[in-house]
Amino acid sequence: MDRRHFVIGTAATLAAGPAFAQSAFPSHAVTILVAFPPGGANDITTRPIATAMEAVLKQPVVVENKPGAGGQVGAQVAANAKPDGYTLLSHNNGISGYAEVDKLFGRTPKTQRTDFIPLARLIADPVLLLVNAQTPYKTLKEFIDDAKKRPEGIVYSSGGLYGATHLPVALFEKATGIPKLRHLPTNGGGPAINALLGNNAQASAQSTSATLQHIKSGKLRALASFGGKRSKVLPDVPTMKELGYDAEYYLWVGLFAPKGTPAAAVATLSAAIDKAADGEPFRKLIDNLGQEYAYLDAKGFAAFWAKDAEAAEDAVRLIGKQG
Repeated sequence: MDRRHFVIGTAATLAAGPAFAQSAFPSHAVTILVAFPPGGANDITTRPIATAMEAVLKQPVVVENKPGAGGQVGAQVAANAKPDGYTLLSHNNGISGYAEVDKLFGRTPKTQRTDFIPLARLIADPVLLLVNAQTPYKTLKEFIDDAKKRPEGIVYSSGGLYGATHLPVALFEKATGIPKLRHLPTNGGGPAINALLGNNAQASAQSTSATLQHIKSGKLRALASFGGKRSKVLPDVPTMKELGYDAEYYLWVGLFAPKGTPAAAVATLSAAIDKAADGEPFRKLIDNLGQEYAYLDAKGFAAFWAKDAEAAEDAVRLIGKQG
């Protein structure tokens, strides 16, 4: 081969190189940003799915906690990330109400639902109304009666203003007609549970999966479930509807990609998550956490999210301006 042919051939190979590399997704590690601290439902369910995805994608899947402002910090970081498929977001119900919160305060929304592409719903966990076991409340009626006698006398913790564990309390207050409880917002589900365990808060609405161990140990007491039916692992805990209150709420955890992520990358990621969620390790985790398997693929999650967001926005309006 003469020098001219060699140069032309080499140039053609180099020109084709980037196009070939782009098609080989993923070619390096994928990062999932968890918008909350360790110890909450998002962290607990995202880590095993990430491990299972590695086997499918043949690349590392790194979980990085990005907590702050009730999940808004992580959401903003993900929304502003390069939309190449290598940065994903693990979030929950709170993401649905952020734009409504900004509207409430007359601000331009920092993030909107259209900033994210739904990839999958990992869980939909009924939340429980929990109290510290040191409190005198043995039934929901006792709790409600005391709340009516002492407006803002009972402190409840949440994972942050307008977050996924703040919204159900607003629905509970509306359904029962009690005066507003006193709110202790924290930086995520884990810290909110710690506040309850330390009796800095007397009550909290938290997921079954994140609190089951503390209920079984006797540190926390579940007064009622926001689920449509009783939990198989907590069969003695009545539902709100059984007790005559129209309040149903599930803390769900979903995975998202930033708007603009290439369709091919979205398809690859969605297929990998589907396969990972259908595997024995993830299903076993769900059982151990006391949950019903409630996985939704990208299409199902998109339809669910559109409807569920309306309920989240209603709860934000019920809460009104706080903070």
